[in-house]
Amino acid sequence: MEKSIYSYIEAMRDVIVENKDFLTQLDAEIGDADHGTNMARGFNAVLDKISENDSDLKEVLKKVGMGLVSTVGGASGPLYGTMFLKAANAIKEDTINSNILCQMFKAALDGVKERGKATKGEKTIIDAMEPAYEAFVKAIDSGGSIQQALENAINAAENGVEYTKTIIATKGRASYLGERSIGHQDPGATSFTLLLKSILENYLK
Repeated sequence: MEKSIYSYIEAMRDVIVENKDFLTQLDAEIGDADHGTNMARGFNAVLDKISENDSDLKEVLKKVGMGLVSTVGGASGPLYGTMFLKAANAIKEDTINSNILCQMFKAALDGVKERGKATKGEKTIIDAMEPAYEAFVKAIDSGGSIQQALENAINAAENGVEYTKTIIATKGRASYLGERSIGHQDPGATSFTLLLKSILENYLK
């Protein structure tokens, strides 16, 4: 993780903006048709709040988290904001290594689960995030590199997105559709997976 934290947030912004219409279309099928638009607005806003010279990872993640809470509408703002804030709070030292990344990932996951009152199998972001976390930790515990852990996490998240197509939504606006929500992938699980991909791509640059 030698690159600047700014470059990672910028990569996240870019992938969300690039897929804004796709995410909004997914949300139009089972939600409020604003996920892509809201996420793009939020990441554009937080990028304006940080600088390429910012080197304090904890402080940058806090700024991103608070910025997403205040600028992303609907449920996504609090959930994504919590994700970054909890990850920031897990940082206890200056050096970032694979073990710290595992702790940050776990804190982010636990925070989103608590904030959203959601568990795996309810057609939410958790269906991508929890398998991704488990795959990431398993790779690190097995002696794998951060690159391998990220690749495994992305594969698990992608499988989680596919899984959301097969289940009924029981949370949020999508839950109103009942069985009609089957066949549609969850927008939040999708945007989370895109963010993971952007992290790996930036890591490998």
